[in-house]
Amino acid sequence: MNLMRRHKVVLYNPQAVFFTMPLGLLAVGSDLDPEQVEVVIIDGRLERDPVAAVLAHVDDALCLGVSVLTGAPIRDAIRISRAAKARRSDLPVIWGGWHPSLFGAACLAEAAVDITVQAQGEETLREIVRRLVNHESLEGCLGCTYRTPAGEIQVNPPRPLRNINTFRTHNYGLLPVERYYQLKGKRQLDYISSQGCNFRCAFCADPFVYKRKWVGFEPSRVAAEVEALWQRYRFDDLSLQDETFFTRADRVEAIAEEFIRRRLPITWAGTMRADQGDRLPDRVLQRCKQSGLRRVIIGVESGSQAMMDWIRKDIQLEQVFISAEKCLRHGIRVIFPFIVGFPNETDESVQASLDVIKRLRRLSPDFETPIFFFKPYPGSPITDEAVRQGYQLPATLDEWADFDFIGSAGPWVSPQRYRQVERFKFYAQLAWDHPTPLKRPFQVLAQWRCQRDLYALPLEQVVSRWLWPAQRLS
Repeated sequence: MNLMRRHKVVLYNPQAVFFTMPLGLLAVGSDLDPEQVEVVIIDGRLERDPVAAVLAHVDDALCLGVSVLTGAPIRDAIRISRAAKARRSDLPVIWGGWHPSLFGAACLAEAAVDITVQAQGEETLREIVRRLVNHESLEGCLGCTYRTPAGEIQVNPPRPLRNINTFRTHNYGLLPVERYYQLKGKRQLDYISSQGCNFRCAFCADPFVYKRKWVGFEPSRVAAEVEALWQRYRFDDLSLQDETFFTRADRVEAIAEEFIRRRLPITWAGTMRADQGDRLPDRVLQRCKQSGLRRVIIGVESGSQAMMDWIRKDIQLEQVFISAEKCLRHGIRVIFPFIVGFPNETDESVQASLDVIKRLRRLSPDFETPIFFFKPYPGSPITDEAVRQGYQLPATLDEWADFDFIGSAGPWVSPQRYRQVERFKFYAQLAWDHPTPLKRPFQVLAQWRCQRDLYALPLEQVVSRWLWPAQRLS
C-alpha cells in the first residue's frame, strides 16, 4: 500500500426515521488502519443538507461507501451516490448493508454504484481500499460484486465469516455520540457484540446472508469496551443490537459477571429466543438482572404451533410462556413481536396469535406485543415460494425504495382482516397497560372488547388517540 499519505474514505448512512447509531459503518470504518486511512462518517439523519456534507469531502476521497437498507433509505442512497458521481465521475462508490448483500449485482444497475459488498464487510472493505490505493483490479476480491472497466458485472465468491475478535475495536470517536443522545431523548449507546444467527427462520433473510453462522466477541472484550465507552460517553443504557445476544448462555453469564465486577452503573437490553430463555438457568437470568438487564426481545411470530413449525421457528409455544414467567419473576420487561398474514394463513391461525397475545398481555403491563404483517422480504424461503406462486417482488431500486415491510400487508390479507388486526393492536395495548385514573374507564371497555373479540365502532380508539397521540415509529 502507498504509505506516502493517509487516504480518505467517506462513509454515508442514509436518512431514516430512527436514530440507532450506524454500527455497520462504525464497524467497517474502525477496522481500516487509522495510520493509513482517514475515515469520515456522515449520517444523513443528522445533517440539514446531506448532499453538501458529502460533497465537502469527496474531492480528495479515495472512495465513498454507503450503507443501504431495503426500503426508503435506498432513495437517499441513490441521491447521494449520484451527487458524488456528478462531482467526481472517477470516484468509486461502494454500497454495503442488507440490500446489497441480497442484490449485489442488481444494485449495479444504478450507474452511480461501482461496487457492492455482501455480508460481513470489515475484511472486504479493507481489501477493496488496499486495491484502490494500488490501482489493482477487484478480480478475486471475495465478498464483493463490481462493474469491470468494460461494463460487465463480476460476482466474486463469498467471503467466509471471520471471527470478529480479530477486528479492531470500534472507534466511537468517528460518531457524534452526544447528537444521538439528543435525538433519542436519552443517553443510550448502541453496541453490537456478535454477528449472524445460527437459526433457520423461513421468513428471515439472515440465514441467506450469514449461512446460519454466528460469531461473537469474547466476554472480556465486551466488558472492557463497554467500560471504556462508559468512561468516555457516560451513557445510562446500553442497547445491544445483536441478532441473538443470548446464543451462548455461558457467554451471557460471563458478560453479566464482568458488568457486575466492574460496577457499571447502566441498564442494558438484548435479544433472546424463547428456546434460549427456556434453557437459561435462573441463576444466569438473576445475574443478568443484577448487572442491569432491563428488557429482552423474544420473537414469537405466531400463536399457532402449526404455523410456527411451517415458518421453521424451531420453538414450542410453551417455551414462550416459560421464558415469560422467568422474566416476570426477575422483573425484566419483554417485547414479544408477532407476525400475521403469511401466505395462505388461515383465520384460525391468526386468531391463535391474537389469543396468545391476550394471554401474554394479561401477565404483565411490562410485556409488549407488537404485531407486524408479513411482507415478502428477499432471501427468505417463504418469499421464494411466494414468488414461485406468482407474487412479484419489486424489480428496480426505485420500486424497492417504496417497499414498506413495517406499515403494510401482503396481498393475502383482506381489508377486513387488516382492519381487525389494527384495531386489536390498539385495544390489546390499552386493555392491560399500566392503569391511570384517566385511562381506567377505557381499559375496562378495552378488556371487554378483547375478551369477546368485538372491535367494531372503535369510538374509544378515536378518543384515546386524541388524548394520547401515537408515537412516531422508530
